[in-house]
Amino acid sequence: MEWEYERLTIARDFSRSVVTKMLVERAEHGGWELDRVRVSPDGTRRVVLRRKIIRVRPTLFRPMA
Repeated sequence: MEWEYERLTIARDFSRSVVTKMLVERAEHGGWELDRVRVSPDGTRRVVLRRKIIRVRPTLFRPMA
């Protein structure tokens, strides 16, 4: 299974509820899930989101006889 990652840095100025709404929006419309959150001593949040990479395999074409 392969994953695609997105790293976000969120300033301490944003409230917890605003950050939650932003991450929920990304999850619902972008297919992202929360992988990791780190809060630094200055209040900055470092967020890592991930989603599965779905590979489409080519199908064989068989003409109808």
